Amino acid sequence: MQIGWVSMKLSIIVPVYNMAKDNKLQFCIDSLLNQTIDDYEIIAVDDASTDESPEILKKYSEDYPDRVRIFLQKENKKQGAAKNVGLKAATGEWIGFIDSDDWVTPDYYEKLIGKAEATGADVVGCHYSIVHEHTFEVGDVVCNNSLDQAGFLDGEKHKKLFMQFGSMVIKVYKRNIIVENKLDFPEGIFYEDNCAGPIWSAYFSHFEMVDEPLYYYYQHSDSTVHTVEMSRLYNRMTACEILKERLTERGLYGKYHDELEYIFSMLYFKNTLFSYMLAKHTEGIGFVKKLKAGMLEHFPNFRKNKYYVVPDAEEARMIDLLMKNTTQFYVYYSLLWFYRRKIRHQ
Repeated sequence: MQIGWVSMKLSIIVPVYNMAKDNKLQFCIDSLLNQTIDDYEIIAVDDASTDESPEILKKYSEDYPDRVRIFLQKENKKQGAAKNVGLKAATGEWIGFIDSDDWVTPDYYEKLIGKAEATGADVVGCHYSIVHEHTFEVGDVVCNNSLDQAGFLDGEKHKKLFMQFGSMVIKVYKRNIIVENKLDFPEGIFYEDNCAGPIWSAYFSHFEMVDEPLYYYYQHSDSTVHTVEMSRLYNRMTACEILKERLTERGLYGKYHDELEYIFSMLYFKNTLFSYMLAKHTEGIGFVKKLKAGMLEHFPNFRKNKYYVVPDAEEARMIDLLMKNTTQFYVYYSLLWFYRRKIRHQ
């Protein structure tokens, strides 16, 4: 940490890992340097990159010594650890995160913090735009949160936000709440937001939305969402398990039991199941059995949850079949997958 660094209005934390290719890291940092607010710092934490990312960050810190602070980790511990380093170093009244292959509009933080100051909110989000090239043209807009989640967070609104917190990078947060409640991220896994987001939501009292797509979510071949590896499937399961553990430790398990059960049914179970089946990994039916057993161990009656619904009718039928007979599900789904693939290639 640099000696004499003064408190800021905003700290923007950027976890970095191997983002030098195709100008991704530069485009991200440049968008942050061009923000319309003045009182902010950029904290870039390199998670032991093996490419030129550290050198790129060093150049930015030399060119913008009053704006850019860098931390170079010697061991790769995933984004959660990098974010935690940034949180410990941050001086801002507000905290923001951004993935190092994404970027934001020049007035992104001005609008989010402005909304917070106008309403008294302690967390503010917006929508995002999916793009496939470096551009400030708006692509497909995704509503990261809904307006019915906004306002003072009474019991029901808290539960809505808990279940559907959305991406953590598309928000700003009041730092004193993070510090006072010792909020952080699990380390050493992907999908750390799946654990941190619901927990963080429980400690904020007022959520607001800027009803605009101000964040650009860059889709490319190296994106986490496009990479289906067994380690990442297990990481998604682990993130949910850590969420359950931490809620218990914080005395929040009873308050959010139904909402947690819903999260498990969607993230731990449904999303992992169909990601695995579509990717056709080598663990075969063994993984499906393990996933089913884990879900039933944590929440045996999850299909009776008041929130439980699988919008895709076919996926709902498949889950029902799996719960009746794992082997029948696996054989039927595999044959169906093979048939559809054959039809597409005719």
